[in-house]
Amino acid sequence: MISARLLSLIVVVVLLALPVVGSPFLVTLMSHVGVSSLVVLGLVLLTGIGGMMSFGQAAFVGIAAYTTGWLTTALGWSPWLGLVFALALTAVSALAIGAITLRLGGHFLPLSTIAWGLSIYYLFGNLEPLGRHSGLLNIPPITLGPVSFMSQIAMYYLIWVVVLLATLFSLNLLDSREGRALRLLRGGAHLMGSVGMDTFGTRLRVFLIAGIFSGLAGWLYAHMTRFISPAPFDVKISIEYLLMAMTGGASQVAGATVGSGLIVLIKNWLQDFLPHLTDNPAQLEQVAFALMLLLILRFAAGGFMPMVLKRVRSTPRTVKANVGGLPTRQLPPRGEPVLEVEAVERRFGGLIAVNKVSFDVRAGEIVGLIGPNGAGKSTMFNLITGTLAVSSGTVRFLGKDASRLSQREIARLGCARTFQHVKLRPGMTLLDNVVSGTYLRTGAGYIKGGLRLDRLEEERARHEALLRLGQVGLADRAHDLAGDLPLGQQRVLEIARALALDPVLLILDEPAAGLRKKEKDALATLLRKLRQDGLTILIVEHDMDFVMNLVDRIVVMVFGQKLREGDPATIRKDPAVQEAYLGGLA
Repeated sequence: MISARLLSLIVVVVLLALPVVGSPFLVTLMSHVGVSSLVVLGLVLLTGIGGMMSFGQAAFVGIAAYTTGWLTTALGWSPWLGLVFALALTAVSALAIGAITLRLGGHFLPLSTIAWGLSIYYLFGNLEPLGRHSGLLNIPPITLGPVSFMSQIAMYYLIWVVVLLATLFSLNLLDSREGRALRLLRGGAHLMGSVGMDTFGTRLRVFLIAGIFSGLAGWLYAHMTRFISPAPFDVKISIEYLLMAMTGGASQVAGATVGSGLIVLIKNWLQDFLPHLTDNPAQLEQVAFALMLLLILRFAAGGFMPMVLKRVRSTPRTVKANVGGLPTRQLPPRGEPVLEVEAVERRFGGLIAVNKVSFDVRAGEIVGLIGPNGAGKSTMFNLITGTLAVSSGTVRFLGKDASRLSQREIARLGCARTFQHVKLRPGMTLLDNVVSGTYLRTGAGYIKGGLRLDRLEEERARHEALLRLGQVGLADRAHDLAGDLPLGQQRVLEIARALALDPVLLILDEPAAGLRKKEKDALATLLRKLRQDGLTILIVEHDMDFVMNLVDRIVVMVFGQKLREGDPATIRKDPAVQEAYLGGLA
């Protein structure tokens, strides 16, 4: 096993030494690898981690390259001014395209990226000021005072400094508040909304970052080659970038460089080798790449870096104590109304799933919501938490009308929830899953996270998460992956994440499902302790023994209507409840 720090040091030393020991051709080739790495790094964040497929990154490279190329040749501007305008135009383009396309789901998003990628490519080839298909010649080299980056070695070092800085920024970002939001994108909008995250905003911001990385690559490419034409910015090249990401490991930051290096080197070898086999090497090259893609999908679907990282030793970061706490809420006095549901109705066309249901939940009590399958409990649950919109009636939270608020806005008011079907990120540690629950209690953005200026806030959030794991009995497994837990403990982990929100009202959807007897007893003890501390709890559960021995009041629903409400003893003895749900249990 080799440590991650030692492996990083070896990579940096090799990059520094390569121009000294390598041939000029190898230096040029590695400069192209560096430019590609920047684009692929954006794809790692966007596609590998964020789950959004884009076939248009080459177009962003082209926008930046043509911007700086035209400004420096036609107007004689400095390449550094070209950089400013190249990144600005790329960012505006990314924001405009992202605002239009990122709300699309399924296969519509990648199809739309193909469309605008082709549009921008043909635009380059048909504008006279950009040289049409002949392109722009004599783009000046980058200079910094007396230092010129005209030589390939100087340009090599500039490119790889930018790549290393962008890689470091990305690693820092993923270890931050907004980075966790990015990693939760694959969990869906309901998961993100439950901890107060903005799904569309997160998607748009990572799309912007990927575009800016591509813009940096375009600027470097234009002043490295000093000639640009539309060909390197075709959709075919975008597909090649995606292949690089898949080859290196689309979910690994280091995979951007590894995948870019492998594909560029293989492509160069094929261009040297295939002319000896055929008179049409370009066509055979595409066949070779297709076969390589199939082999990757068959034997290394996760890419090469995940296999390498299995042999790399990483030390879990310790959680510091005595770093101070995060902001906390003032819980309302016992007995004060926390949740008020008044004549709430939800229609799905002609079907009435919830019909004029009313009840309340008061501070410091545990209320159970029960009923047979199809009673409307889950629909009511979703209406309260903002996952579904109320057709009529009113839901008040702490006296405020929450009937039309989004899930994220309701979470901001202090309502935390778990899910009937567990929603965790299995590839994240228990600690990181719970830290994501502190999102609304922290405030560092992308710049602070990427520049690592958020360390004190991060330490406080991680300390808070460890305390919540301790509350549910999982502190000793804080650095394990959530996907390694059995289902019962995953449900408990969801409760820890909900508690990290520092809620006023905790809504639990079948928390005892999958738990063993001792685990249920421990959960009941935890919930009673939370009630003693002033937390209000609404619980939907099918385990009647668990509910009857825990809650203060029970609301029974049948066929979308409220059947009865009362204390457990009264509900247990009610003939109508026994007939509808308890099967005659006395």
